[in-house]
Amino acid sequence: MPTVELRFSALPEHVRTARLVAAAVARRAGVDEAVLDEVRLAVGEACLRAVGLHQHNGLSGPVRVVLTEEEKKFSIEVGDDAPTVPGHVPAARSTAETHPDPDGDGNAHGPGGDESDIDDEMGLAVISGLVDDVEVTAGESGGTIRMSWPAAPAAAGS
Repeated sequence: MPTVELRFSALPEHVRTARLVAAAVARRAGVDEAVLDEVRLAVGEACLRAVGLHQHNGLSGPVRVVLTEEEKKFSIEVGDDAPTVPGHVPAARSTAETHPDPDGDGNAHGPGGDESDIDDEMGLAVISGLVDDVEVTAGESGGTIRMSWPAAPAAAGS
């Protein structure tokens, strides 16, 4: 199971590099050429979200991207160190469309929502629209967005 791990300072200018690396590794893993733009866009959104969370929370740790090539699947995990606000429900699981306002108070991100919360929700919505298999987890020590796409192993000798 070949894996590429990328860590970068939480700066927007590094997101482009993460997108390029993700596309190159996805291509090598056998992800369909027609899907590579979706991979690039989804990784860009996930990385921008992580950068924004780090900057909003004053965190100095790196954003983590792990790209894993499995037998019939290519997966990407984008991790951040931003702690979850108590009572906050991550919005982008497959249930994002069914629970856009978990508290029923008009804030998509729960109490105390602000513009960065709206950006966060928009980024998660874009990712959910681009990736069929996506899971968002969050905890006190940070969060992870896991995305995967079908992949066909490269033919021998190519």
